[in-house]
Amino acid sequence: SAAVGWMNGPSRDAEATGFPGLALVGMLVGFGCAIVVAFKPTLARILGPIYALAQGFFLGVISKAYENFQSGIVIQAIGATLGVFLVMLVLYRTQVIRVTSKFRSVIMMATFGLMIFYAISFVIRLIAGADSVSFLYEPSLLGIGFSIFAAGLAAMNLALDFDFIERGSKEGLPKGMEWFAALGLVITLVWLYLELLRLLSKLQQR
Repeated sequence: SAAVGWMNGPSRDAEATGFPGLALVGMLVGFGCAIVVAFKPTLARILGPIYALAQGFFLGVISKAYENFQSGIVIQAIGATLGVFLVMLVLYRTQVIRVTSKFRSVIMMATFGLMIFYAISFVIRLIAGADSVSFLYEPSLLGIGFSIFAAGLAAMNLALDFDFIERGSKEGLPKGMEWFAALGLVITLVWLYLELLRLLSKLQQR
């Protein structure tokens, strides 16, 4: 699905107009699946693969748009995402990062707050135009700092995913919950990739 999204993404000669409209299809379908599964985890077995296909298409379109104007950035973002994933896994397994109740609460509250901010910003951009929340995309120190914070928060969420999988295994959660755990991990990786893609784009523009 990512390959299909890439092939249907904006061409290199297309005018840069911000968020590719075609990507909305995959984003909205994926978002809908994630919301439903959050309230009904048992549906992850069905909606998880649908989410993966929808988000794959979304990432393909977005990645093509970035690659058109910053050649090589997609490979860098994929490599950075895999690198962060492996580092976080090692830090978690060696207990350098311990997921305590306080750690979990802080990361979850920060993530919830960031998601609300992104939702409000998205609505503002639709109403007031692409330049209305410009610092999110500008290569300023504020913009880069924000992207570093968001990418770091996404990385910390990987630790929460690892912890949920480990605790679920020890507590003997129903086997079907493995789909829910896997979907949570995929959602975090998609988020992390997008944040790193945005961060690398800003750094290349400096």
